[in-house]
Amino acid sequence: MKVLVATKRAVDYNVKVRVKSDGTGVETANVKMSMNPFDEIAVEEAVRLKEKGVASEVVAVSCGPTACQETLRTAMAIGADRAILVETDAELQPLAVAKLLKALVEREQPQLVILGKQAIDDDCNQTGQMLATLWGRPQATFASKVEVTGNVARVTREVDAGLETIEVDLPAVITTDLRLNEPRFIKLPDIMKAKSKPMETIAFADLGVDTGHMLTTTSYAAPAKRSKGVMVKDVAELVAALKAKGLA
Repeated sequence: MKVLVATKRAVDYNVKVRVKSDGTGVETANVKMSMNPFDEIAVEEAVRLKEKGVASEVVAVSCGPTACQETLRTAMAIGADRAILVETDAELQPLAVAKLLKALVEREQPQLVILGKQAIDDDCNQTGQMLATLWGRPQATFASKVEVTGNVARVTREVDAGLETIEVDLPAVITTDLRLNEPRFIKLPDIMKAKSKPMETIAFADLGVDTGHMLTTTSYAAPAKRSKGVMVKDVAELVAALKAKGLA
């Protein structure tokens, strides 16, 4: 069984995001970039399926500039067998990424596609669902547990009411939640091995996908600074402060 895993290069989760002075976007110059954390969980899960003997090959894919090669090398250091980079400098919105992944799915014919449930830079949480719709295959989102037996995947999902367990026929799309697994620590030998693993680069134009932007962002602004909190001595003083603000 072949597993395709989508990865995205994003601002590292430890970095405090800053808006450009002209309000045209987020500052990325000289900022540490890394694999989207949810995608790292997706790669880890795919590799674990291979280690269990369920999957035979794990293919990591990414869409973006040449710098995304670093993200794919990380995926291969975790355990992916090879990587594919769809190279483009254009801004890609979720629907465009879903179309690109659909083109790669038709090319690679995987039995399972795993993605992070969302990217931490835009928080869209749309690509996996859009891919499943374009592909015409089942989807299991927000996965916290995945078990594959034959041509069926049994997935425990995290939903508002608690946990939901569903079964989907393969091929299918699964998106990962935080509690699915804890990605392994990447050791130096794994990093060295990743350098020799094959990475294919495909020009964006070669896939015949239209990025047609359906959403335009007019400006960016940092959140307003919160006012300093007030310390109170007891409950009575707290109630009085709330009443003074018209909150009680």
